Amino acid sequence: MAAVAAATVVGVCLTVGSASAGTLSGSLYRDPSSAVVRWVAANPGDSRTAVIRDKIASQPQARWFANFNPSTVQSEVSGHIGAANAAQQIPVLAVYEITNRDCGGASAGGAPDLNQYQTWVSNFARGLGNQTVIIILETDSLALLTCLSSGEISARNEAISTATRTIKSANPNAKVYLDGGHSTWNSAGETANRLRAAGVQYADGFFTNVSNYNSTSGEANFGRNVISALNGMGISGKRQVIDTSRNGGASGDWCGDDNTDRRIGQYPTTNTGDSNIDAYLWVKPPGEADGCRYTAGSFQPDLAFSLANGAPNPPTTAPPTTTPPTTTPPTTTPPTTTPPTTPPPNSSPPTGDGCYADVAVNQWAGGFTATVTVTAGKSEINGWKVTVELPAGAAVTGTWNAQASGTSGTVQFTNVSYNGRVAGRQSTTFGFQGTGTGPGRIAVCVG
Repeated sequence: MAAVAAATVVGVCLTVGSASAGTLSGSLYRDPSSAVVRWVAANPGDSRTAVIRDKIASQPQARWFANFNPSTVQSEVSGHIGAANAAQQIPVLAVYEITNRDCGGASAGGAPDLNQYQTWVSNFARGLGNQTVIIILETDSLALLTCLSSGEISARNEAISTATRTIKSANPNAKVYLDGGHSTWNSAGETANRLRAAGVQYADGFFTNVSNYNSTSGEANFGRNVISALNGMGISGKRQVIDTSRNGGASGDWCGDDNTDRRIGQYPTTNTGDSNIDAYLWVKPPGEADGCRYTAGSFQPDLAFSLANGAPNPPTTAPPTTTPPTTTPPTTTPPTTTPPTTPPPNSSPPTGDGCYADVAVNQWAGGFTATVTVTAGKSEINGWKVTVELPAGAAVTGTWNAQASGTSGTVQFTNVSYNGRVAGRQSTTFGFQGTGTGPGRIAVCVG
């Protein structure tokens, strides 16, 4: 059902985000070394690259931990967490290691037994630091039980409950969500029963629709029914997260390796406008295979292009949603790396080498978006850093086409892999969204 994905990054640990019961806020982490980002960087001339870059590689996605590597998982996790913390963003980690996962299907594997599973989880938890992190704990582990005996189901439930408490003990700011299947699988009542048996009372809630295609509205309705059933069992305060990575088109069979009528759905965000839903996430990285036609978890550009081509563009200047969003994200023009033929209005390019940054702000009550144009001097630059001074009380909540260091006061933005090289007298753009009052027009650029 869920396909395996893996990668490794390194970083250092700084403060990021905040977590409290039933709520999430802040910018989600975009891994600059994910499979799709690496493919975009390696294939600049491919006809599919621009679409995949702008609509998929630009977005935060889950990092999967699916290899049984008890001796190295702690350092692997701490490297990823450190990079996210350095960017002051919230990482999403998908743990996929339970014994007999996927009932031996396309994504079979996991720990050899549940004792070794607990060892792996303990080592995994030691790398989580103490800042906000989202844990998607064991996709399909509760919804798919057909291959297990009653004794094996009880043992799995205890293992997931123990894993949840282990993660929470190691990092109290970790937000842990258990497997809720999806709206066209088990009933809400049965799902609630399975969540209770697996210790959802120790978790923050449950996730649904991972690797599936059901509509966001359908999943939200299903989630409300699950929450209601849990409340009836005396388990309150639980929230839902929904995988929207490929639910913007037709539904149907779970395997997407041969489907061309599916599209990416709601772009990832913690700003859902729904008190029952903590986040819309891309848990299943768009373009990674299910295991029907290609190897499970492998990145396939034709799948990514099929999902992204014709899909709505990422939000840019639209303010945060104040009502529950629909399955269709805003259709404003995304930031691109296509250089304009003339310098941006009301600004002057540098006369020598280096770069110049011009900021355009769209302000509304309580928030803003800012689009920053980086223009090279007479010579090409290969990498840039822009420093922006935010007014008192303002804070960055999201960034695209750049990596941010800091969220308030003096904030530094650096290029990502695909837009650091800017030809002489040409430009690229990035943007960020925030609360409070936006910055002034001029920023400092170093290239």
